[in-house]
Amino acid sequence: MKRRLSCFIILNLFVPFILVAQQDFYNINSVQEIRLTFKEQNWKHILDSLFDAAGDEGRLPGDVTINGQFIKDVGVRYKGYSSWNQDEIKNPFNIELDYSMKNRNYQGYTKIKLSNVIHDPSFVREVLGYEIARKYMPASRANFANLYVNDTLIGLYTNVESVDKKFVTDHFGSGDRAFFKGEPVKLVYPFGENANLAYTHGTDSSGYIPFYKIESDVGWRKLLTLISRLDQGADSVEPVLNTDRTLWMHALNFVILNLDSYIGYSQNYYLCEDINGRFNPIPWDLNMSFGSFRNSDGSTHFTGISIPQEKVLNPLEHLTFCVSPRPLMVKLFSSDTHRKKFIAHMRTIIDENIRNDAYYTRGVTICNLIDPYVKNDTNKFYSYEDYVKNIDTTVGGTGEMILYPGLKNLMTARMAYLDHYDGFSGAPVISNIIHFPEYPEKGKEVWITAKISRASAATLEYRNRTGDVFTKTPMIDDGEHQDGISGDGICGARIIPSGNTFQYYIYAENDSAGMFSPERAEYEYYTIQPVIGKGEVAINEIRATNTSSGAADENIGSWMELCNNSTEDLLLKGMSLSDDPAQLSKWPFPDTIIKAKSYLIAWMARYEPVTGMYTNFSLYETGGKLFLSNALGSVIDSLTYGPMVPVRSFGRYPNGYGSFAFMDPSFSMYNNPGTMIGSDFLIYPNPAHNRLYIEMETGEKPLEARIFNINGKLLISNGLSWNAQVRELSHSFDITALAAGTYAIQVICNDKVETKKFIVY
Repeated sequence: MKRRLSCFIILNLFVPFILVAQQDFYNINSVQEIRLTFKEQNWKHILDSLFDAAGDEGRLPGDVTINGQFIKDVGVRYKGYSSWNQDEIKNPFNIELDYSMKNRNYQGYTKIKLSNVIHDPSFVREVLGYEIARKYMPASRANFANLYVNDTLIGLYTNVESVDKKFVTDHFGSGDRAFFKGEPVKLVYPFGENANLAYTHGTDSSGYIPFYKIESDVGWRKLLTLISRLDQGADSVEPVLNTDRTLWMHALNFVILNLDSYIGYSQNYYLCEDINGRFNPIPWDLNMSFGSFRNSDGSTHFTGISIPQEKVLNPLEHLTFCVSPRPLMVKLFSSDTHRKKFIAHMRTIIDENIRNDAYYTRGVTICNLIDPYVKNDTNKFYSYEDYVKNIDTTVGGTGEMILYPGLKNLMTARMAYLDHYDGFSGAPVISNIIHFPEYPEKGKEVWITAKISRASAATLEYRNRTGDVFTKTPMIDDGEHQDGISGDGICGARIIPSGNTFQYYIYAENDSAGMFSPERAEYEYYTIQPVIGKGEVAINEIRATNTSSGAADENIGSWMELCNNSTEDLLLKGMSLSDDPAQLSKWPFPDTIIKAKSYLIAWMARYEPVTGMYTNFSLYETGGKLFLSNALGSVIDSLTYGPMVPVRSFGRYPNGYGSFAFMDPSFSMYNNPGTMIGSDFLIYPNPAHNRLYIEMETGEKPLEARIFNINGKLLISNGLSWNAQVRELSHSFDITALAAGTYAIQVICNDKVETKKFIVY
C-alpha cells in the first residue's frame, strides 16, 4: 500500500503599512511639531471650563497631527496646578492618544504632556533637570515641541515623557504592580501634610486615599505597609522601599534646588513597586528646578525662601525642624550610613554636572537649539532678553514677575556652599578593583579585592540577577581574604556567583563621609560574567551560499545567528567560533554583547569585510561543521550540517534549543517552523542491504534525493523519476557501496525538504 503525501504551501498574510522614518519623539536635538484641531471655535473656553470643574476627568475630543502623522479623536485637557490660568493663552496640555480607541499611540506613547514654561525664563530648567536625573535613576525624557491649535501657533512647550504603565514597564519590567503618584486631591500649604507618607491618617488605607493618586488597579494595602514601615524607621522600611533610589532623589532635589517636590509641599513624585516588592520613587515636574520654586522648603523657610537662602540651603535641615512630618527624609537621614550615602550622592551630582560646568554647557547648547522658536513664541511669559540672560544671571522682580535666579550664578554659589558641608570632603578612596579568577564559573568561589584608604569599614554589595536586591558582605583587610597582608589597605571579599551575571559595587565610609565605586551606584555597578555554559548561548540558524559578493546582505550572504537564551545581556569576549575541532579558537569573538533573549549575526566569509562582524572562515553549501566555545575553551554548542537547500536556512525550532530543520530564513529574528514537504514518505526496506526504495504521491514535481552519513557527508545525490500523469514518484537507490550503519535520506520538493533515517546492514 502506498502512502500518499502532498507538498504544501505556507501562506503569509500581510497587512499593508507604510514605514516612515521618524526621529525619536523625545530626541533632545529636534523640536517636535504638534497640531491640535478642534471642531469647536471656542475650544479654549471649553477646556478652561472642563479643567476648572472636572480637573483630570474632563477632556475635549479633537484630532492631532504629530510630526506629520494624523491621529483622530484624541482626548485633550489642560493640566497643572500653578501653571494653568484661564486668563492665559499658553496653558499646559495633556493629550490622550488612546482616548477613543485602545492602544492608539505615537511611537508607542499613548499620552503627551506639554508644559508651558511659565516659571522658567531660561526655558531649559525642566529639560536639563531630567537629563541630569536620568544619570542616577529612572526619570522622564524631555525635549521641546511647537504647539499649534487650529493652525494658530500657541508657543514652544517642554514635551515631557509621561510616567505611566509604559514607563514603569520599560524601567521595572511590569506595569501591573502597585503604582502611585504623590498628588493630594487638594494641595494644602504651607502646613499641609499632602503626600508626605506620614503614618497620620489611621490604620486603614482609606484614610490615605485623598493624598495619593493610584495609577494601578490595586495597591492601597501595599502603600499603607510602606507608610507604616517607614514610621518604624530606616531598617524596617528597607524590604519595601528602595532606599538608595530614594536617597538619589533627595540628593538631586537638594543639589539643583528642586523644592516643588517632596521637600517643599510633599508632592510631585511617583512610587512604583518593582519585582522585589519594593517601592521606587520617580521624580516628576522639574519645571521649577534650579531655584524657580521658592514658596517653601518645608522647614524653617516654610513661608518662602529667598535666592540667597537657597544657595546655602541645608540638605539636612529637616532633621532639626519640619513644618509637617517628612518621614521619607527624616527616617532615612537618622541613619548614620544613609546620611553619608545621601551626601556622597550629592557630591557625585556636583562633581559630574556642576563642577565641570557640564550643566551649563548643555544649557547653552539647548538654548542655541530652541532660540528661533523662543523668538517666535509671542505667548511666552517673559521677554526674549530675559530668556537670553537667565542661563547666567537673575532676571525679573518687576510687576508680577518674581526673581528667577540665573542658573550659572545659582549653581556656582550652591557648589561653593556644599563643598564645605560636612561629609563632602575627607571621603574614602577606592581604587585598584580586581577579581580572580579572570573567568569565574557559577558555583565556584570568586575573590574581589580593592585598595581602600581613609575608611573605617567597607562593604561589597552584590546580586546574581539584574533587578534583584543587592546583598551586603564586608570587605576585610586581614590577610585572609586574598588581600595581601593584614593592614596593607587591600580589602577582599569572597562570593559564589550563581547566575548568568554577577553585579556589584563597593561602599566605604569613615566617621564623616562615604564613598561609592562606581560613584553612580546602585544605579550603575560593576559586572562579572560567569563563564557561559551549554544552552545559555546557542547556534540558532545558519545560511550558506557560494556568492562572492562582499556585501553584508541577509539574502545573498552566508551568516550564522547566535541566540541568547538567558534573561541577561551576555558578553561574548573570550568565546570563539570554529569549523575545526582541532582549532576551536579559530575566530575569537570581539568585545561584543548579545542582548537577553536576542540574537547576534556573524557573517561567514573569507573576503575582507566592509561593515559588520565577519569571521575568518566560511560556511559551505556542501556541508560542514561549526563549533561554539566558551572562555575556558569548552565546546558549548556544535552543528554538523549537510548540503544546504537554495533560498533556505538551517535553524533550530523551537527557537534557541530545538532540533535543526530547513526553514524560511529569519535573520536576527525568532525562527519559523521548518518547511517540510509533508508528514511522511515511504522508504523500504528499512533496514536495507543492497537497494533502498522510495515512494510518494505529490502535487509538485520532486527534484532530488540525497543520502548522507551520520556526520552529514553527502554520499549519493540523484534526480527523481516522476510520473506526470498520476503525479507519482517511485525510485530506487543502489546502496551496495554503503557500509553497515545509520544514514539519512533527504527529499527536496521545490524549496521544501524532508529527511528520514534508515539503516544499512
